[in-house]
Amino acid sequence: MLDLVQSHRVTAVIYTAAKLNLAEAIGDEAKSVTELARLVSADESALRRLLVGLTTLGLCRQFDRDRFAMTDLGRQLGETADPSFKDWVLFEGEMLVQSWSGLADSVRTGKTGTQLRGEGDDRYAASGNAPEANRRFNAAMVCLTRSIVPKIVATHDFAAARLVMDLGGGTGELIGAVLQQNPHLVGVVLDLARCETDARTHFDRLGIAGRCQFVAGSFFEDVPSGADTIVMKSILHNWNDDRCLVILRNCRDALPPGGTLIVIERIMPELATTEPEDRSCVMSDLNMLRGPGGCERTEAEYRRLVGSAGFAFVRTTSIGSFSLVQFRP
Repeated sequence: MLDLVQSHRVTAVIYTAAKLNLAEAIGDEAKSVTELARLVSADESALRRLLVGLTTLGLCRQFDRDRFAMTDLGRQLGETADPSFKDWVLFEGEMLVQSWSGLADSVRTGKTGTQLRGEGDDRYAASGNAPEANRRFNAAMVCLTRSIVPKIVATHDFAAARLVMDLGGGTGELIGAVLQQNPHLVGVVLDLARCETDARTHFDRLGIAGRCQFVAGSFFEDVPSGADTIVMKSILHNWNDDRCLVILRNCRDALPPGGTLIVIERIMPELATTEPEDRSCVMSDLNMLRGPGGCERTEAEYRRLVGSAGFAFVRTTSIGSFSLVQFRP
């Protein structure tokens, strides 16, 4: 019980390491605490205590009293690591931890954090005037998406597709990988205008700017026609059923006969167990309660929800902690 209730301390330790840029400072070779304290502008004694804590978590390795190195796991806190989880760690430490402190209020009232603060129903709209928060959120989403992109492009065969639209695709991490893997495809990202500059920069970096465009807009208002395949990753879980139906009906209107809708989400277990995959999904579900007000759903719930918008279920394929669910209009 003590380990469970004190697990927030682990988050704080990992967040602090990322915030101090310790993985970058240590690099590939062990360094002394004295040198590291100079590199990250920290108190030497306090930094040593943090490094010992990171050692007990398997993120650092201690060679003697005052020399430490990063483990392979710890190197994932570095900005250029492959994979890097730094942006997600910073997002968790700076935003999600604060949000979760109000979980009891949401459970009592059924309201999200933004609703309880009087900011309306839409967390994303409420954050529209906070550039740093938006930057941190987009970077965290890229981090999470990047970790499952190889499984997505390996799982779904896009050979028959012509134009793929990533709905709510942010800065283009997913569509970029799909287009790189499938040179015959043309891509579109539909998202809010605040994502456009970073998305176009990403397209240029990947060399796909000539066949991938960004369209600024809201999927609650309209989904442009023209795509034969629409992909939505971690979109529907953000919203309650009524708002999801607005998105799905817009997708139904936009897709041609024979088109494809791909929904990529965590799938809630029918009966939860103590397995790590179940715990991850349930914690994400509670995060949706504190955030935009959506939920994680079982496969049966997704089939009913998407089916009620006029889609026919095709198949579900597991891709690690997520599932790829395919529908046709």
